[in-house]
Amino acid sequence: QVQVEESGGGLVQPGGSLRLSCAASGSTFSANDMGWYRQAPGKQRELVARITSGGTTNYSDSVKDRFTISRDNAKNTVVLQMNSLKPEDTAVYYCRAAFLWPQVRAYWGQGTQVTVSS
Repeated sequence: QVQVEESGGGLVQPGGSLRLSCAASGSTFSANDMGWYRQAPGKQRELVARITSGGTTNYSDSVKDRFTISRDNAKNTVVLQMNSLKPEDTAVYYCRAAFLWPQVRAYWGQGTQVTVSS
């Protein structure tokens, strides 16, 4: 059974930086797609950034030029470097790992809180 675990959330002042890490364990296969999503109170969960095993990235317009996603295919880990944080970035951040083998299935982590406040 695949398990997804996030780390690195916390409280940061506006303009500061945080680094989120995620590891998907329990599979001998490389995740096809790994990404970060977030959900603020009263809002729907939304894509922040995702990266394929081939290195193709996709960012939300709201985080472009501020956030950077990277991954290690061999370890099934993904990192989100968040710079120039804004109060509107406050949310629970979830990691998602999508596999094609041995079956098509996506797994989610429990989430980590990011709070941007002075």
